[in-house]
Amino acid sequence: MAIFQTLGKYKDLGLLMIRIGLGAMMIVHGFPKIMGGMPMWEKLGASMGVLGVHFLPVFWGLMAAVTESIGGLFLLIGLWTRPSLLLLAFTMFIAALVHFGKGDGLNGASHAIELCFVFFGLLFIGPGKYSVDKK
Repeated sequence: MAIFQTLGKYKDLGLLMIRIGLGAMMIVHGFPKIMGGMPMWEKLGASMGVLGVHFLPVFWGLMAAVTESIGGLFLLIGLWTRPSLLLLAFTMFIAALVHFGKGDGLNGASHAIELCFVFFGLLFIGPGKYSVDKK
């Protein structure tokens, strides 16, 4: 159909829509984790135990919260997009492993797995024309 053939001209608009939607949702998920303070960060940081990392849980938890919220903001505006996407993908990878470790199975881990793949795929595509990082 002709209408679908012309949509290829709007790839950058599509990337902008994806960045805004995902970035906003990551901010929504990450900001309460930042505001949760040290008890929240310690709980989040304990997730690194799935990789055998049991030291500095407060630090790792804060990094996860900052990655979700500030990384989400960077994704939304298209600033330092690729480094942010790499960190977001890693955070979702850990989240998926935690779900599997709790026995949630594929259904419980699916959201984190899906986001991990989307973030990793966007890492290769880049932010598009409508971003602070535009080339």
